[in-house]
Amino acid sequence: MENQKYLPLLGRILIGAPFLMSGLGKLAAHDGTVAYIASAGLPAASLAYIAAVVVEVGGGLLLLTGYRTRFASLIMALFSLATALVFHHNFADQNQMIHFLKNVMMAGGLLQITYFGAGAFSLDARSSAAGARKPALRTN
Repeated sequence: MENQKYLPLLGRILIGAPFLMSGLGKLAAHDGTVAYIASAGLPAASLAYIAAVVVEVGGGLLLLTGYRTRFASLIMALFSLATALVFHHNFADQNQMIHFLKNVMMAGGLLQITYFGAGAFSLDARSSAAGARKPALRTN
């Protein structure tokens, strides 16, 4: 089991890095991204753009560092499912079907992180270990 202690870190990197890259890509292509969001029929495309960037960049960074991982991965799983349903629902197009399934698979991996946590090499583990070392408060 000792040789597997790095697997949660590797998993967080493999899921978090693409989210971070996608969010940074959206920052670099603001107008095109907002137009794509609007073309899907979403109201307030500019607001949806900001939400997507926050989830992808913020969530990606939280996963990479292992900070607030359970909350971040749950939000990212919901985001992945929502984007699958809104942007990749044309199953007659094989490319859209692949993107839909990719988003569903990412949501599955993110839900695993939500349940099992960030692992030993994370800020979450470090802060819980620091909390465990604090002496208990006396109530007398």
